[in-house]
Amino acid sequence: MTGRRGSRLVGRVLGAAGLTAAVGAVALLRTGYTTATVAGDSMNPTYPQGDRVYFERIDASEVGRGDVVLHRAEDRDEIRPLLRRVIGMGGDHVRQSPGGPVTVNGVPLTEPYVKDGDPSGVPLGYDVVVPEGTLFLLGDHRANSFDSRSSLDERSGGVAATSVEARALDNRAGLLLLVLTALIGLLATVAGSVIEIASRGTRRASRSFPPAQPPAPSGVDR
Repeated sequence: MTGRRGSRLVGRVLGAAGLTAAVGAVALLRTGYTTATVAGDSMNPTYPQGDRVYFERIDASEVGRGDVVLHRAEDRDEIRPLLRRVIGMGGDHVRQSPGGPVTVNGVPLTEPYVKDGDPSGVPLGYDVVVPEGTLFLLGDHRANSFDSRSSLDERSGGVAATSVEARALDNRAGLLLLVLTALIGLLATVAGSVIEIASRGTRRASRSFPPAQPPAPSGVDR
């Protein structure tokens, strides 16, 4: 009896722990991450058209220079998501001479990710201070990108930081760990259920056989 109770307890604990882990991991995957397919050429060659990109959901306070972010953009009265790289943040002085490198606060950026090694892509230069609460965003294909350079006369090209929805994942270790946790949790839930069911089956089987009766005492008829 003690062994069967122990098995049932192990099964219940294992199943409950596995279910908790699986549900928690799936919930984090659904709320903390998302994916999208690149529809244009603006982030080529880093993210070419048709590429499937994984993102982690973040808010404005988590954005950093160099991040590739998915943000909401208004285009002809339509709001659509765009994939762009963060070059400058609120208060940064962003400048570029025609054909030269982009500088942020006087420091030239090293940008190995730009298309054909061309950090400008257009013959026009610019010199702006990014308004507070906004971001200066550029595509990696500078010759074919609708980005902050298209609105230099409006907010100095600044895009509201609150429009950022997610950041592209360079390291997917956290995402893979959650997937692995969900799978292990699912397996633990199944294993716990099997152990508990098996322990109940053992108990029923033992009840189906009546206990052996001692032999009747032999006597002598007189």
